[in-house]
Amino acid sequence: MKVIATEKAPGAIGPYSQGFIAGGFVYTSGQIPVNPADGTVPEGIAAQTEQSCKNVGAILEAAGSGYDKVIKTTCFLADIADFAAFNEVYAKYFTSKPARSCVAVKDLPKGVLCEIEAVAEA
Repeated sequence: MKVIATEKAPGAIGPYSQGFIAGGFVYTSGQIPVNPADGTVPEGIAAQTEQSCKNVGAILEAAGSGYDKVIKTTCFLADIADFAAFNEVYAKYFTSKPARSCVAVKDLPKGVLCEIEAVAEA
């Protein structure tokens, strides 16, 4: 196993890693829409989805992988009414259409609107 860490994605805010490579796969931790450069969170679901996707991409890149190698994502929304707007942005990044689960949850860290985690080929 190999721990993945990059300054191009937000640092862990708890006892976990940004990602791992194990068994030929990359597993990312859930990425919320925190800008790693300044710690800010953008307004609105579209901008937050964009930042979450970029954060996932940074971890994939640090692992030598990429969006095109993602085989499964799990997506969390604070409000399922944001599903269509979330999908519009998500589709620009995950063009290979990986398998996906998308659920609404009661709350997300820092009060954000979305979180995305991914499993990809290394």
